[in-house]
Amino acid sequence: MRLAVNIDHIATLRNARGEQEPDPVAAALLAEQCGAAGIVCHLREDRRHIKDLDLARLREAVTTKLDLEMAMTGELLEIALKTKPELITLVPEKREELTTEGGFDIARHFAVLREFLKPFSAEGIEVSLFIEPDKKAVDLAREAGADLVELHTGLYAQKELDNNTAPELQRIREAATYAKSIGLRVVAGHGLNYRNIGPFREIPEIEEVSIGHAIIARAVFTGLDEAVREMLSLIQ
Repeated sequence: MRLAVNIDHIATLRNARGEQEPDPVAAALLAEQCGAAGIVCHLREDRRHIKDLDLARLREAVTTKLDLEMAMTGELLEIALKTKPELITLVPEKREELTTEGGFDIARHFAVLREFLKPFSAEGIEVSLFIEPDKKAVDLAREAGADLVELHTGLYAQKELDNNTAPELQRIREAATYAKSIGLRVVAGHGLNYRNIGPFREIPEIEEVSIGHAIIARAVFTGLDEAVREMLSLIQ
């Protein structure tokens, strides 16, 4: 299982002072050097962390895989097609949320979504949809034209607090197995950390996990290089 490192909160820390440091591009390069298989950034409509210039610099610097998380808007479509990341991940986005709160509602937006994704295929950019671990959502993702699905693990992470992760972990396992069986590649992310990542080693259909906040929080105490290496040791 591979590790993709989300560097959004390096930018959050930088933006708290409106200065230049810490630099999310420097963080991305260090994460790659320590074994990360990809770099994830979310260019939000309100630009609360990653900025347009960050994305342009990341595109120039990242040599593994750049995964651009984005909402389904015309502005971000144009930016993504110009930037040409290896992968875009469509996520739902609300201005009032602290972080993404759930999977993309494919059923509600299906007709628009299917047309929205077509230009990416033409440009050779792979598409992932951030969805709930649900078979219906998996089916709709494939019908819409996705290459991958990223299973939302936020509820699993929340269940850790009351030590009741087994049902949600089983739901993730079943969705991953089903998605793989119908030809979709599978990744997972949201709320994963050093305590709860272990069981994902037992789900071979999940080829990659995307982790940001936990790694950046750990890096405050250990340094980013050690934080990335510790996570890699846990998932491998």
